[in-house]
Amino acid sequence: MVQLDERQFVLTGADLGPLIGWNVDRDPLPLETSVPGVFAAGDVRHGSIKRVAGAVGEGATAIRFVHTHLASL
Repeated sequence: MVQLDERQFVLTGADLGPLIGWNVDRDPLPLETSVPGVFAAGDVRHGSIKRVAGAVGEGATAIRFVHTHLASL
């Protein structure tokens, strides 16, 4: 289950803080949730700007991080 903040937004990247059970030999990528390989973008994400253009940009960026994650497997 992904970690959420007090308002039920998904925590990603540096916002996650110390992780228990993180089983990957790297820190979480910027849009990565507390579940390795699961990414969040747009309005569901803690700290997002809650705008369509921002969500589209984050979604495009998430694809790059998916490729980074897959390359590390």
